[in-house]
Amino acid sequence: MSEARKEILGILKANRETGRGGIASICSAHPMVLEACMEDAKEKGSIVLIESTSNQVDQFGGYTGMTPARFRAFVQQVADACGLSLGRVILGGDHLGPNRWRGLGEGPAMANAADLVRDCVRAGYEKIHLDASMHLAGDPGVVSGRLPEEVVAERTALLAQAGEEAAQERGGSPPYYVIGTEVPVPGGAKEPAEAVAPTAAEDVQRTIEVTRDAFHRKSLDEAWGRTIAVVVQPGVEFTNDSVTEYDPAQAAALSHWIQQVPRLVFEAHSTDYQKGTALRRMVRDHFCILKVGPALTFAFREAILALDRIEEEMIQRVEDRARMREHLEKEMLEDPAHWKPYSRGSEVEQRISRTFGFSDRSRYYWGLPQLQQRLGMLLTNLSAKPVPLTLLSQYMPRQYEAVRKDSLARRPQDWVRHRIREVVDLYSRACR
Repeated sequence: MSEARKEILGILKANRETGRGGIASICSAHPMVLEACMEDAKEKGSIVLIESTSNQVDQFGGYTGMTPARFRAFVQQVADACGLSLGRVILGGDHLGPNRWRGLGEGPAMANAADLVRDCVRAGYEKIHLDASMHLAGDPGVVSGRLPEEVVAERTALLAQAGEEAAQERGGSPPYYVIGTEVPVPGGAKEPAEAVAPTAAEDVQRTIEVTRDAFHRKSLDEAWGRTIAVVVQPGVEFTNDSVTEYDPAQAAALSHWIQQVPRLVFEAHSTDYQKGTALRRMVRDHFCILKVGPALTFAFREAILALDRIEEEMIQRVEDRARMREHLEKEMLEDPAHWKPYSRGSEVEQRISRTFGFSDRSRYYWGLPQLQQRLGMLLTNLSAKPVPLTLLSQYMPRQYEAVRKDSLARRPQDWVRHRIREVVDLYSRACR
């Protein structure tokens, strides 16, 4: 059993018994986000859980262009650069299921989903969230409605079976599983997040029982014994312009109920932008695994656009500037598929939401070669000569304070990671 694998089991056990200790699940494929998270783990002597979502990474490349094997190699590369042993990293897959192939019908959609699970397990992913909750072409009923629990459970068991087969082929320790959904599909919520009710305890119980029975019918009792968490809605959400705050009183019944269920803890998605006090309380209330993703790339985008303003002040000739804001806007307008469904209102409102919204639609574009080239140009421009502290204070005041205290180097790439680590630190404190 790997060092990180053993440690995460200890975290889950401690949380069940005492309400102390949790772990943040980093759902991001952005290199500077992963660097910031790994630097944090190295400094604090902790493990780091990194998950690729089913729309980021799949057997066909996802929107990042990476397969599970390539994503693992990428994580290894970042870990090596940060001086963090890969033994301190747990790799996971989030929302693994047929979501990407909903229009194909059950047969081909589930075949693709099973192949995705197999590829993740073969690549060494140790934590697999199985999500078969979405309607597929040909399914009866209203597409916007919920599938029958029995259908979801049967498809979930099929995916677990694929994972077990891949684990036997690969050898070594088989994966742990997470079941349940109770969250928006990968990509984020589209509707206003004003009133989000926590999952009812009886609904979680039903999910657990029906899924356990489906596993048993396929002789997957050992896999069920490695099911460590169930995804629930603790009453938190965010959209482009709103955040639903955690309310412990609303989630109290759910929090108390999980203590009577052997082995399992709660996994909470969409915890981005919650206050530090709320994150700590969620961990205490047995929402042990806290998913975070867009808030991290949101912080990255804030830092990059702050550097863009500094560059504008420092470099007189327009043609010598990287002009990140301008080029990001250009790429988003040329390919609106990643932001258009999430933006409403006037032209001004859409412009603000597509770049600055909490859903952080810009995260789908940073990997484009043309933006990567511009980012390199920006960092080079601002490294050519020292950025005046007055400009740093104007556009990145917290990084200015850290530089003045000699706790942060005077390099623009370090300022970006520092901004990301401010978010990471909220989770580190909550999960200690």
